Amino acid sequence: MSRIAYFGPRGTFTEQAARVLAAAGEELIPVETVRLAMTAVREGRADAACVPIENSVEGVVPTTLDALSESTPLVAVAETILPIHFSVLTRPGTAEIRTVASHPHALAQVREWLEVNLPGAHPVASSSTSAAAVGVLEGDFDAAVCAPVANEHYGLEVLATEVADVTDAATRFLLVRAPGELPEPTGADRTSVVAAAANRTGTLAELLTELASRGINLTRLDARPTRNNFGEYRFFIDFEGHVAEPRVLDALTALRRHCRHLRFLGSHPRADGTRTTIEPGFGNDDFVEAAVWADAVRKGDQA
Repeated sequence: MSRIAYFGPRGTFTEQAARVLAAAGEELIPVETVRLAMTAVREGRADAACVPIENSVEGVVPTTLDALSESTPLVAVAETILPIHFSVLTRPGTAEIRTVASHPHALAQVREWLEVNLPGAHPVASSSTSAAAVGVLEGDFDAAVCAPVANEHYGLEVLATEVADVTDAATRFLLVRAPGELPEPTGADRTSVVAAAANRTGTLAELLTELASRGINLTRLDARPTRNNFGEYRFFIDFEGHVAEPRVLDALTALRRHCRHLRFLGSHPRADGTRTTIEPGFGNDDFVEAAVWADAVRKGDQA
């Protein structure tokens, strides 16, 4: 039986995402951190890991980016996007709510709701939304801001549901595996890399120019410190297309020339189904025909 490790404990949004991404019969294994979920895959204790990568309100998840860039490679093979609406849970019989616990990202996304509906409650940060629910169960906090799936696990009372300051807030989650066979291209795909380039003027512009000159559209760009030397960064780049496409593969080889290190993080279908934008002259056939012409020139067969 295949096993999927996910950022737990049970009752998190990551569990909900893992349920969406799991195939029939796959076992879901909660682990304590994002990094440990990926470690389980790297050490062979799990076949895949489900981890959050970015939130529409709070931005990227730095721990996930760092874990993807370290140790042995893992590649994303699927993604899902979940709307983020919270439930507020309490112990049965709670008369007064003085403390409300949750993960810092969750607290940030319900700040206005708490100010209006629980103005006297003190927010307390926890390691996860589920850890907050456990804390309520054990009497450490009076209420917890949780994923709806937490209702299934902890036997608490629901004070409120569909809680969110931003009604269309969403989080994107990845399913990552050890390198191997990739999903087939669909025409609505995302490719991801992490690039460690030289620390000099114009480096980032050079990387982006290689993509732009091939008509490839970026979907995300983030920078994280390398933690080696102050001022040195890794660039995490998502863009439209699939590595099986000639224009994308051509772009990757160009990026590799500019980088001290380039790690491929996967090509997979986009959860939102957005089709890849291809401008005239930048289609895969255009790149194939150009390569055929160049090969003919090299061989002296040019007509």
